[in-house]
Amino acid sequence: MTSAVPPPDTGTSLAIERTWLAHERTMMAWVRTATSLISFGFTIYKFFQLELHNPDGTPEHVIGARGFAMFMIGIGLVALVLASVDHRRSLKKMRQTFGVDGGRSTAGLVGGLVSVLGLIAILAVIFRQ
Repeated sequence: MTSAVPPPDTGTSLAIERTWLAHERTMMAWVRTATSLISFGFTIYKFFQLELHNPDGTPEHVIGARGFAMFMIGIGLVALVLASVDHRRSLKKMRQTFGVDGGRSTAGLVGGLVSVLGLIAILAVIFRQ
């Protein structure tokens, strides 16, 4: 016969909720950072695509606007993937340790949507759309 685990007291419940929300805020900070990197990279690409025209087609710099844009978008996507993996690991550990289920992570969902945005942006740069 198994003994039932008593529910945590109010202070412990609130501490668990604060910790869960801290993980969500951290993920959202990473989402904001990734969004900034992705949008900055794509904006640089489009700006230089529209403003700079090199008539003879020879490169003027070591890395051009397209390369810089792909680098920035790539950094944003990698940061988002690493943050998502860490976020999922942290929430899984909380579920196992405290037996709480905070439901679906809204920050994780937003991170997934931003990663789709980043993939679309990098594909647009790759295919020069």
